[in-house]
Amino acid sequence: MPTPPKRLCFIVNPYGGKKKGPALMRQIKPVFDAAGIELDIIESEYHRHAWGIIQGMDPKRVDGIAGIGGDGTLHELVNGLLSRADGAQIPIGMVAGGSGNSFMESLKCLDPIDAAQRMTAGHSRPIDVASVSLGGEKTVYSCNIVGWGLVTDIMITADKFRWMGGAQYTFAAAVEVLKGRKRKARVLVDGEELSGKFIFVLACNTPFTGRSMLMAPRAQLSDGHIDLLIVKKAPRMKVLRLLPKVFDGGHVTSPLLEYRYVKEFTFIPEEDEPVNIDGELAGYTPINLKMIPRAFRLMI
Repeated sequence: MPTPPKRLCFIVNPYGGKKKGPALMRQIKPVFDAAGIELDIIESEYHRHAWGIIQGMDPKRVDGIAGIGGDGTLHELVNGLLSRADGAQIPIGMVAGGSGNSFMESLKCLDPIDAAQRMTAGHSRPIDVASVSLGGEKTVYSCNIVGWGLVTDIMITADKFRWMGGAQYTFAAAVEVLKGRKRKARVLVDGEELSGKFIFVLACNTPFTGRSMLMAPRAQLSDGHIDLLIVKKAPRMKVLRLLPKVFDGGHVTSPLLEYRYVKEFTFIPEEDEPVNIDGELAGYTPINLKMIPRAFRLMI
């Protein structure tokens, strides 16, 4: 039987998305009040603030920690939890309130009231996480995506066009595809080495990427694997024609793309470049990724 929480710490990102975090908190608080759940509400004040809060939290003080924000907020909570020195497990909850909510979209839980009601019920489920070694110097944890090449270029460009709303990723994708950049690299996976020129390499723990792009339609959050999408060099017009298909998953049948289920892989480009982890520029290549099955529990 699920055990409803008695006390939760809520971290609200007041800057995410359209800066609607505080308004969402006011909207969902009555749900917790009605369930008799006490809330400690903290507004994050700077980058990685949420990371530090959960990293230093007394696990006996609350029954769970939740965030209001996008994929970046969840990324901070997960990294704060998994980098704790004591290895303590604190259930995590999430209310979608960012410009990108791929993780919660994958769980069909974008409505804030629905998310709050699920938390009050006391249900939780295990979630896999990818441990990513970047440049051999640091480790970052990913619960969503790890990308290099075109997918990172798109993220950087899309960030400049936030005013476009949901169209920012589609526009950025078209711009970057037309540039036609290809990079030399090696991918070591399943005892095999793939080498040559690549357009992008994307590892997905969730089906959705960005805003409503069904990049990895077969991905599951708790199967111990990550879905690895590899696109080698191809004519830019063929890649451009592939773009509309990412919104319904039709791209996975294209001969341009290789789709694998893996537990670990290593990626070594000819030149070190930034890596997109959960929508953040988290560091630089080379990378080694290993899956951690059932790394944390999500209140959902």
